[in-house]
Order: sequence, then C-alpha cells, then structure tokens
Amino acid sequence: MGKYVLGLDFGSDSARAVVVDISDGTQLTSSTSSYKRWARKEFCTLSQNIYRHHPLDYLESLQECAADAVAKSGKASEIIAIAADTTASTPVLVDSEGTPLALKPAFQTNPDAMFVLWKDHSAIRQAALINEACSNQKTDYRKYLGGIYDCEWVWAKVMYCLEHSPSLRAEARGFVELCDWIPAILSGNTAPEVLSRSRCAAGHKAMWNEQWGGLPPLDFFRNISPNMDCLQEGMYRDTMPGGGKVGTLSAEWAEKLGLGTGVVIGMGGVDCHVGAVGAGIREGTLVKVIGTSTCDLCVSRSKRQAPIKGICGEVDGSILPGYLGIEAGQSAFGDIFAWFSRFCGQDIPTLTEQAREIPLSDEAIVAQDWFNGRRSPDNDPLAKASVSGLTISTTPAEFFKALVEGAAFGSRAIFDRLTGEGVKVDRMLAVGGIAGKSPFVMQTLSDVIGVQIDVLGSSQACALGAAMLASVAAGAYPGVEQAQDAMKPSIAATYSPDVSKKPIYDKLYVKYKSLN
Repeated sequence: MGKYVLGLDFGSDSARAVVVDISDGTQLTSSTSSYKRWARKEFCTLSQNIYRHHPLDYLESLQECAADAVAKSGKASEIIAIAADTTASTPVLVDSEGTPLALKPAFQTNPDAMFVLWKDHSAIRQAALINEACSNQKTDYRKYLGGIYDCEWVWAKVMYCLEHSPSLRAEARGFVELCDWIPAILSGNTAPEVLSRSRCAAGHKAMWNEQWGGLPPLDFFRNISPNMDCLQEGMYRDTMPGGGKVGTLSAEWAEKLGLGTGVVIGMGGVDCHVGAVGAGIREGTLVKVIGTSTCDLCVSRSKRQAPIKGICGEVDGSILPGYLGIEAGQSAFGDIFAWFSRFCGQDIPTLTEQAREIPLSDEAIVAQDWFNGRRSPDNDPLAKASVSGLTISTTPAEFFKALVEGAAFGSRAIFDRLTGEGVKVDRMLAVGGIAGKSPFVMQTLSDVIGVQIDVLGSSQACALGAAMLASVAAGAYPGVEQAQDAMKPSIAATYSPDVSKKPIYDKLYVKYKSLN
C-alpha cells in the first residue's frame, strides 16, 4: 500500500489541495486555485447578500490545484485515496442524472441554477415559513438544530431557487450539497439515487435524523411550497460519516489528475467539521475554526436528555463516528475587521498595533458582532450589530479594538451556552487564518472567555482533516481517531488568559449582552 493521500479543501474563494504522508501527517506539497468567475463577482449581488458559485469554478479549480499538487509531489503512484471538505450549506439543484442545472445550456447563466454559497441570505422568507411549519406540527424537525431553521441552510435555499426561477422546475429532480458532489464527481456516482450523502451536511443543514427515518417527508415541504414536488428523486434516506468509502477514481478524473483508477474516494464533509478532525478533536475539546466567520465544534459520547437550544445542531456521527457532533458559530468574525479596514482606510496590521496600546477600561466602546446576522446562540439572520459609547474623539484604533472585543464576546456567548447546557469543555483548540496570524485577536479571545487557547501548527487544518478521512477510507487506519493520533499537527502557540482583565471584561460583556 502507498503512503500518501490527497486532501481537498473547497473554501469560499478558492480550492486547495495537499499531498500528505499518512504515517505522520507531513505535508509534501500544496496548491491553491482561485475561482475565476467568483473573483470577478459574477452571479453575485452583494447588496442583497446573494452569493453564488458556478459549478465550473469548482471543476476547474479542482483539476488545477489537485493535478498541480500531485505533479509537484512526485508521488502519484503512491497516492491511495482522496477526500474533500467544502463550505456548507452550499447546495445546488440537479437533474435526474445529478447534473447541476447551471451545467445545462438553458440555465448556464441563471444564478438560481448554481451552488448557493453558505453565506447567501436570499432565503430569509423561506426559512421563516419552514420555522412556522415546524412549530405547528407534532414532529418539530428543528429539534436537534437548536430549535431554529436558518436561511443559510439547504431547504430554505432550494425553496427560494424554485420559487424565484420557475423555469428550473421542469429539470430539477433533487439537490446536492457541495461536499457530496465533489466525491460523486471524482467517483462518477452522481445520480441522486446512488450519490453518497455526508452525515454532517445532512444532519446539520437538511434536518436529517434517524429519529424520524431520515429527511423530513417531502409532503412537509410541499405543504409549504408546492414547487418542492419536483424533488422526489432526491429524497435520500442513508448517510455516510466521514472516513467512509464512496468509490474509486473514475477514468476521466484519473487522467485529469495524473493518478490511477484504483485511488479510493472517501466521504468528506463540511469544512469546519473536517477541520476539527484535522485539529485532533476529542471529547472535552472545543475546536474553534476562525476565519471570515467562526465555527465552534465539540463531540460527546453521552446521549443528551434534551437538545441544546440556539446552536447549529447536534448529530450522531457528524464530526467523529461514534460521537454526537455539536456545532455552533458566528456569521461574521474576520469579515468584520476587513470591513472596518476598508471603511476607515487603514490596514489591519496598523490598526492592530495601535489598538494593542490602548488601556483596557470599563468605559470603553462596546460593539456587537452581528454584522451578518446572528448564527449562535439563537439564530437571527436579520439581527444587526450595534455599537455603544462613541464620541467625537473616538479614534479608528479604539473602534477597531471594540470590534475585536465584540467578536470575542460573541465567542464567549457561544461558550457560555454550550457549557451552560452541560457540554464538557476542558480544552480549547483554534485553527484557521486568524488563529495563526493575529496574536492580538487570539489573546483577546483568551482574556474575554477566560480559558487557555492552543493554536494548531497547520495552516491547512481542513485539508489535513480531509487527508485523515481519505486514509481511513483507504483502510490505512481502522478509524478516524487512529488517523488523528498519527497525523495531527503540533501546537504552534498558546494563549493564557490575563486574570487581571477579567473584572473589566465581565462588565463590558454585560454591556454587550444589553445592546439591542
């Protein structure tokens, strides 16, 4: 058996590929390919929070970065498996053969026929209708999703697309999440009735749960919108945890990537979930994936007596097989700092250095983090951020410091909800761009939450997690935990809370929670 795997990570702006040694997690090569249409902001309406990805962006970037990483590694003959993680919920409507509708000539420029990116908020009205329907029947399909269905999730999005573009109904026969489509494309198993569905995307985004036999019945959605009737062929029952085997690499993609057809294609999953795997998540560990937004992940072997309120779901096997996977997160984090940098015309490093010198005070400006709505706790996509304490003498650095602290307060609210509901958290790990690049933000997080935070050394935790899942799918390890033990990265930095700041941050946190 060869000793290398290919991990793929499909983010919001680009796709990344890494070739990894399964014996110890060493990254041999990496390659990144930006989505060309997305870079030109085609098919997006930013003022309305409409964000779409054309399927060709994914296909072109997949071939470009994966083939490049394989070629540079010089280990093509020794690569035994591929797995991928992607953003979610990022669904697309497909025809009876599993072809995204935007790949058909009639719909190639219709944004509603494309993948609806995770942060797209066009389906707020449809999410409200789903929430109303759930609350008016015996079985509440939101039960294990924090009690609120989000406009960022699949059912609201496909309902919106079918209503907004009626012409799609003639061809649409199902939907597929991006994290399911990539392995389906690589293996050639794209038909809705045979396509493998990721447990984490199904459970956390599509209301899949074994308690009611899989997905909610199609009649539930037809009663909300008759347009949903066309999706009959795509109503699946079975799901696959990460590390499962989807198939083997098709001849077409073997030629494109410079690999053999015997390469195993593994089940991947949602990027933040797979990033938590790459970080080495275990029971008692909270993993924060910190970038433009955040995701907070925990796992537990214990069966809970009651679901956790106001989070993004708890699903058996969604992060680690055999564990309850728990997800929460913030809709905006790094996005806030980037916005303010553009707004005030100063770069983030300069703002950071100036903010670092400002003394902590309980009279400081207080800002909320709801610049893109509130994801957790207690989802509200219409929530807007408030800022309190501005004066005519407020400086950009003071404002920036308040935004960093506000983002940290949002993280503390999630931490308090999870631990308040009995989730065991003994350790916090952080991965993602901000975790590795901004000591100021990370120290503020530690001070505000009052816990030590260890930052993992890998800059590609999601792709590394995908590589771990690929190694399990190929049989190199008997389970995901064994792959983690062998391949997880070391700690690159540790941030310990400054206990002298706790009384002041406690006061500011109270103000944060009191803002409307």
